[in-house]
Amino acid sequence: MQGKETVEPKSTPADSAVDQAPVSDVTEAINSFSSYLPESWLPYWEQIQSIPLLGTVLIVLIGYILAKIGQMIFVKSLSQITKRTKSNVDDKLIAALRKPIFLTIFFFFLGIAVKTVGLSSGVESNLIRVLATILALIWMMRGFKILHLFLDTLSRNSSRFEIVQPKTIPLFDLIGKILLIALGSYVLLIIWGINPTAWLASAGVIGIAVGFAAKDTLANLFSGFFIIADTPYKVGDFVNLDSGERGMVTQVGMRSTRLLTRDDVEITIPNNVIGNAKIINESTGRWEKSRIRIKVGAAYGTDAKLVCDTLMEVANTHKEVVKSPEPRVRFRSFGASSIDFELLVWIAQPVLRGRISHELHLQVYDAFNRTGIEIPYAKQDLYIKEFPGKKTPESSIDQ
Repeated sequence: MQGKETVEPKSTPADSAVDQAPVSDVTEAINSFSSYLPESWLPYWEQIQSIPLLGTVLIVLIGYILAKIGQMIFVKSLSQITKRTKSNVDDKLIAALRKPIFLTIFFFFLGIAVKTVGLSSGVESNLIRVLATILALIWMMRGFKILHLFLDTLSRNSSRFEIVQPKTIPLFDLIGKILLIALGSYVLLIIWGINPTAWLASAGVIGIAVGFAAKDTLANLFSGFFIIADTPYKVGDFVNLDSGERGMVTQVGMRSTRLLTRDDVEITIPNNVIGNAKIINESTGRWEKSRIRIKVGAAYGTDAKLVCDTLMEVANTHKEVVKSPEPRVRFRSFGASSIDFELLVWIAQPVLRGRISHELHLQVYDAFNRTGIEIPYAKQDLYIKEFPGKKTPESSIDQ
């Protein structure tokens, strides 16, 4: 009898590729790591290769040591540069970057260690993606801290960066966090092999829908942002709007601006409205001082020089009229029944305009009465030629 021949199944190229994939990856990872070692260490490394677990532990240990060394070099080198600065902001920035720098180097060696264990390709790739995900989240969370430190520094130097103020920090903080989250999400999608195009398209559609739904709110927010950046007025200024309101600015928010009128009534105006309105700011200019104009007329025939001297005396004797710029009197015009003068004086603050104007009018009136200057007023003389129904003597003679 002839012996039965046992036929062994031949392995297909696909099966051999699957079986060889983990081994080839491990070999490639080991060879790539061994290429960075000195030649004198290669014999010892070849002995370690025979024990994969020992090689993995050794790579993790080497990675930890190199991460500590890299962290120390990073801190020392930047500390030498920051010693020249007076601010402690750079020191805080170095402290914030210490941990991410260490973990970045350490996780790189952890990835190499995972490849040397000899796991299947699916488990190995998932572990590496988990490590990359953790590292991306760490950098994103540390980015929030760096953003807060950056905005806090700019707000303290608001004289140089007027656009960054304590009231605009929440807006910049929100925008910065949204950008960091968007960037982190994009990196995570790339790490896990997900095409971000569809997600970006969905985010764009959602953004358009939200923009249409909250267009008034967004308009007020952007107007408030540009008002704070452009600073046409600030808290404490006295402003006049083209709609007739006049008052002191008590609050400049991201959504609205509040005015306190002279009647102690607070008016809330949306920033979108006030941003497009004509604003007269009485508190700005070369100084905060404001000018008052007192218009007065004198009868024809009055000594014009006497009128000017009387008005100047009134201005100089008032205690709240500032001496610089000096008060002045101007002969403005020849009126219909008077010669018109104008007294111009400066006051320290616009809020004093109403009261000081009242006091100056009273003093001008008393001074004119004391010096005999007549303030003309419109007069009409009525002459009656004939009363209805009454005949004159001439008409009776004619009859």
